Amino acid sequence: MVAGESGLGKSTLINSLFLTDMYRDRRLLNSEERIMQTVEITKHTVDIEEKGVKLKLTVVDTPGFGDAVNNTECWKPVADYIDQQFEQYFRDESGLNRKNIQDNRVHCCLYFISPFGHGLRPLDVEFMRALHHRVNIVPILAKADTLTPCEVEHKKRKIREEIEHFGIQIYQFPACDSDEDEEFKLQDQALKDSIPFAVIGSNTVVEAKGRRVRGRLYPWGIVEVENPGHCDFVKLRTMLVRTHMQDLKDVTREIHYENYRAQCIQSMTRMVVKERNRNKLTRESVTDFAIPAFLSGVDVEAEKLLREKDEELRRMQEMLYKIQRQKKNL
Repeated sequence: MVAGESGLGKSTLINSLFLTDMYRDRRLLNSEERIMQTVEITKHTVDIEEKGVKLKLTVVDTPGFGDAVNNTECWKPVADYIDQQFEQYFRDESGLNRKNIQDNRVHCCLYFISPFGHGLRPLDVEFMRALHHRVNIVPILAKADTLTPCEVEHKKRKIREEIEHFGIQIYQFPACDSDEDEEFKLQDQALKDSIPFAVIGSNTVVEAKGRRVRGRLYPWGIVEVENPGHCDFVKLRTMLVRTHMQDLKDVTREIHYENYRAQCIQSMTRMVVKERNRNKLTRESVTDFAIPAFLSGVDVEAEKLLREKDEELRRMQEMLYKIQRQKKNL
């Protein structure tokens, strides 16, 4: 999923990441139409291949986000969409045909932050705090070519400080195993230090020093999209497609989805207990017949299940807290 206000290069970056043109038929809105536009959810599917492995990737876009004059709760359609995918997976998982479940859960949200402010805006804080318990948020510093290298480092540091100050829980890179080779450890640490990723997107091929590269041509020189000295594009693509794709899916399944699932079971159990208690009172008021013995333990079993799910939810929250603590100690 990609989210952020219009004009930050979300579409260009997605096309650059996956060497495609997902938005060729999109009509650009004028200023008046953008102000009146509500947040929509659009899906695009693209086939990519990485080291001989073919993947079908679904990109979820959020046009209209942050474009209105009043952006109060403009994040809600995004949160509702993520919850709907969890709900559908929960229904499929509870059904009979469990072997052929299609996983449409959102495993990662690239949130684009404007380079023109002094850090996070109130809308950025509100969005990430509303969604950080639902999805893996990866912050992106957009349009890095509008900043000097010193400005990029300053803004990265400022954004990281504000993320910690506001208690926003972004995606946490897992700790490397002790038996990992040194090269992988250095690569992993470089990814961690790059948050938020400062990116540039372009599908235009330009010539630089006799080489044809994707980049942007300026009067003062050429910015290369895939040059690690110019931006974090390669690091972001490496993280998403190569090194951390499976971990993003694992965290979604083991933490975000399990939190949703536990809350669903809690709600369902409470409804069952409430309904059985109401039916029990109704029967007692209508008749003096004794309740059959095999029904007497139903409420006890329901309460037991409720306590188990409460404990499961507590463990999930503790796990998330420990991950946050490990990140701070690194």
